[in-house]
Amino acid sequence: MARIKGGLNAKKKHNRVLKLAKGYRGARSKQYRVAKQSVMRALTSSYAGRKQRKRQFRQLWIARINAAARMNGLSYSKFMYGLKLANIDLNRKVLADMAINDAEGFATLAELAKSKIA
Repeated sequence: MARIKGGLNAKKKHNRVLKLAKGYRGARSKQYRVAKQSVMRALTSSYAGRKQRKRQFRQLWIARINAAARMNGLSYSKFMYGLKLANIDLNRKVLADMAINDAEGFATLAELAKSKIA
């Protein structure tokens, strides 16, 4: 039985990595060894970035809710506690959107939260 050389598979693997490295500068997009290192690092960073994006959005929503709550005479924590006592289950994404686009609706929520705390 004839021996099968591995050149075709190696070429496929190299091309796969070089395709991912398209757009990188210099040797990073031309040489397999350098490109492989860059691609591995980039994939690791993109995985971590997808986790960080979720944290950053939550941080942004909390900052927006806090700003709107303070305009209505409440701190963020007191506002959220008041909503919990009032059995209002709105997530931070929706509350932040209300704070920007529906100030009157947010003000009514703030008044409701105030009444439940006091």
